[in-house]
Amino acid sequence: MAGAVKVLTTLRNHWKKTTFGVCLLSWGGNWLYGRHCDNLLRRAACQEAQAFGNQLIPSSMPLKKAIVFLNPAACKGNLFEKNAAPILHLSGLDVTVVKTDYEGQAKKLLELMENTDLIIIAGGDGTVQEVITGLLRRADEAAFSKIPIGFIPLGKTCTLSHTLYPESTNKVQHIINATLAILKGETVPLDVLQIKGEKEQPVFAVTGLRWGSYRDAGVKVSKYWYLGPLKTKAAHFFSTFKPAPAR
Repeated sequence: MAGAVKVLTTLRNHWKKTTFGVCLLSWGGNWLYGRHCDNLLRRAACQEAQAFGNQLIPSSMPLKKAIVFLNPAACKGNLFEKNAAPILHLSGLDVTVVKTDYEGQAKKLLELMENTDLIIIAGGDGTVQEVITGLLRRADEAAFSKIPIGFIPLGKTCTLSHTLYPESTNKVQHIINATLAILKGETVPLDVLQIKGEKEQPVFAVTGLRWGSYRDAGVKVSKYWYLGPLKTKAAHFFSTFKPAPAR
């Protein structure tokens, strides 16, 4: 009893350290619980994908080919490698992952792409716009436009994901749902927007097209996360102080 009283007295006398320790333990416990839940989601998704991979096909039928256009700059960490890649490889698809190194590269790669059964875009709105533009600029776009396109939302701005998939506050759950929807063949018809100038080649987009300072401000919204609901307005406000480009 005396020992318990001594401990309580010590904790009270050092209440600042005690408060900090309690907060740290609470945060650590919540983080570990979140990691555990994410691992359970990944395991369940892999088991579901393996059911697709275990399906028997005739020996004369080749494996379905899927080309993934991955934009590593669209996200931090290995979101694709941890949450989407295992599901795709377990599904029985012949998966080829093409990582883009710079903006606009996906357009050029689409011009050289050989025939495939499925195109998967792993990135944000910018990656979607590049792939769609490169696909529809091809001379044989009538044939290639019939190839189904899947979208795995990885970027900070994924407007298309709101149209295709249910809202989810868990990023891991969102990516898994998108990947499984691709395997199940769930499709949603979408209109394509074409912007054509007098000399330049046409640009295509699905949900919309943003450029200039408006696009730059949208990319920086997450930088002001600590402002909560005001982060979007703050990003646009501070972007007005950006110096004009030299002519």
